Amino acid sequence: MKILITGGTGMVGSAFKNIETEHELVLIGSKDYKLNRADQAYWMLQNIKPDAIIHLAAQVGGIKANMDYPGDFYINNIRINTNVLDAAKNFEVEKVISLLSTCIYPDNATYPLTEDQIQNGAPHFSNYAYAYAKRMLDVQSRAYRKQYGCNFITAIPNNLFGENDNFDLENSHVVPAMIRKMYEAKLNDEDVTLWGDGSPLREFTYSKDLAEILLFLLEHYDEEGPINVGNTNEISIKEVAETIAGILDFKGQIVWDITKPKGQFRKPSDNSRLLELGWSEENYTNFRKALTNVCQYVILKYPHLRGV
Repeated sequence: MKILITGGTGMVGSAFKNIETEHELVLIGSKDYKLNRADQAYWMLQNIKPDAIIHLAAQVGGIKANMDYPGDFYINNIRINTNVLDAAKNFEVEKVISLLSTCIYPDNATYPLTEDQIQNGAPHFSNYAYAYAKRMLDVQSRAYRKQYGCNFITAIPNNLFGENDNFDLENSHVVPAMIRKMYEAKLNDEDVTLWGDGSPLREFTYSKDLAEILLFLLEHYDEEGPINVGNTNEISIKEVAETIAGILDFKGQIVWDITKPKGQFRKPSDNSRLLELGWSEENYTNFRKALTNVCQYVILKYPHLRGV
């Protein structure tokens, strides 16, 4: 099967390069096609003629970018998603898997996060525009399934990390930000300051694991509703920092700035539907091993990293 992967140059898209599969994978990025233009999405499918699509392409950013440019995040993601799914419908692509985000869940959701709660309230104000655009990706997938019979499904990961992540200190997520801060502090023989007190618990999924899960869903999931796919093992932010310090052999002091926000204490998700399909918790990469891979990537590539 020929599988087109949009967003193929991003963190998750790049992870497909390290997966053994019998499928033919075609990875495309924004330099290949500008998917916020309908004609570009059309020509992409005209040229590639895929049997299936794993749709990862999106305009993404950290909290600051989401709050500063909500209009851009909304319209660009709406255009990208609309164009890709509409072109897939017109070219009668057999199956499309689109990636959502846990930010689509209501700010007042109950835990663990279950798929039936998505439309039960507004998402958090800090990234509401991006979240609503992602919700509409799920709505469009369902609508095309109902009217045109398209086998379009959606998957929801949790906190992702991996090689080829964004290491920009203002727009990156917690794991790449910590790794970069600690590695640079080690190079400069300095201490490192991190936000909060390190007590919140988070779930993390390795990008390579997510890539394998998306291929798994291609063969095992055909339902209209979205499905949670993240690793549900919780780990404290403090333990993440200490693990990174050990891997990098960072000898400086980790200073927790308790004047800064620490975020919600927990945001656990429920991946029971994925496990019922036959995916096993043992298939997720050990967290320390995955972190070690990413730290080694940073050491090898620094300072030529995304966002640096």
